[in-house]
Amino acid sequence: MPSLSSAADHIQDLGAYVSASPSSFHAAHEAARQLEAAGFSRLDEQEPWEGGAGSFFVIRDGALIAWVVPEGAGPTTGFNILGAHTDSPSFKLKPKPTIGAHGWLQAGVEVYGGPLLNSWLDRELQLAGRLVMLDGTEHLAATGPMLRFPQLAIHLDRAVNEGLTLDKQRHMNPVWGLGNPSDVDLLAVLASSVSEASVDPGRIGGYDVVIADTQAPAVFGGNGEFFASGRLDNLSSTHAGMVALMGHAASVSAGAPIAVLAAFDHEEIGSNSRSGACGPLLEDVLVRVSDGLGATAGQRRQALAASFCISADAGHAVHPNYAERHDPANHPVLNGGPLLKINANQRYATDAPGAALWARLCGEAGVPYQEFVSNNAIPCGSTIGPLTATRLGIRTVDVGVPLLSMHSARELCGVEDPRRLAAVAELFFRTAV
Repeated sequence: MPSLSSAADHIQDLGAYVSASPSSFHAAHEAARQLEAAGFSRLDEQEPWEGGAGSFFVIRDGALIAWVVPEGAGPTTGFNILGAHTDSPSFKLKPKPTIGAHGWLQAGVEVYGGPLLNSWLDRELQLAGRLVMLDGTEHLAATGPMLRFPQLAIHLDRAVNEGLTLDKQRHMNPVWGLGNPSDVDLLAVLASSVSEASVDPGRIGGYDVVIADTQAPAVFGGNGEFFASGRLDNLSSTHAGMVALMGHAASVSAGAPIAVLAAFDHEEIGSNSRSGACGPLLEDVLVRVSDGLGATAGQRRQALAASFCISADAGHAVHPNYAERHDPANHPVLNGGPLLKINANQRYATDAPGAALWARLCGEAGVPYQEFVSNNAIPCGSTIGPLTATRLGIRTVDVGVPLLSMHSARELCGVEDPRRLAAVAELFFRTAV
């Protein structure tokens, strides 16, 4: 079992991680902070890496790769990889972001990924992300509560309960103050939110800033069985992988596989970036680790052939009010265990050997699991799983924590399932497959 062996401890730690991670950049840096505290060493991609046993990580923008090389690892030692992602559906700050009208100050934003637009209405929101100065230095910024997408009162739209239609350009520009937009600068507010340094807004050369919900995560329900939070898709998996890897590193055995956590950015928009799963980041790391172990090109291919990837991304629990939208025979529930995600058209990478491995790992960990497959009449989403399998040729299985309200500003899972995912992940990291 992972270090956070109780569901209560794990869910509280997950909530703290989500709260500290309002953007993908924060998620990567908070994971790095915890890994360093656990004895992992941060490496620089521009510097040479020494080979040999140890625990390491590297950050590229909003992505993080961490790995544990055991004593006795050699040129053909395989990699056991848990893949996840750090980004979540949201809204991203546009150029010239300070807008407004009729005495209101507003923020100009683009839709990022596929958020449930209505779930973002009437919430206290923040801006969070990175500011890059003209000299190339970077700063993390997070404003705390300051924005809101205000809904139109029912008195001004009597038919709103018959169907709400939101125009992404006209209706999704949040308010953040009162005044004339020509007299203020939203970037100055962002600059003032940087805690570790004084930032001149006039020296900001670029920014990657998103909107995030500020409501604290909460455990609730008749028996405290539910957990509500923003960004569970997919910080629930990133956190589970991080906890599992730190637990594994504390007691790694000689001769174990090389355990890897790959937390990519940009999954919600297709993964086509230098820090996304379609990019070279994971391959770059695996090649450099193999090189450090003295591998030839042929031995690297042997190591990849001996490798396995668990693609961990949140999935769908059956919705009691919309059960007809789900497969009739497969109705996953909250706290029923993590999902094995299956799709005939390879929107998920699970195949029979992957399903068998997952069943074996769950059995050995004492963790129940559930199968998820889509209703044939409803298109299936996808994950980093097929991308990783295609790019590297590594056998991959897709799994994840079941959610309700996926892509809402505030999603819902069971309190037991994230801990169970971490338990199976830790066993996977130490198991030769």
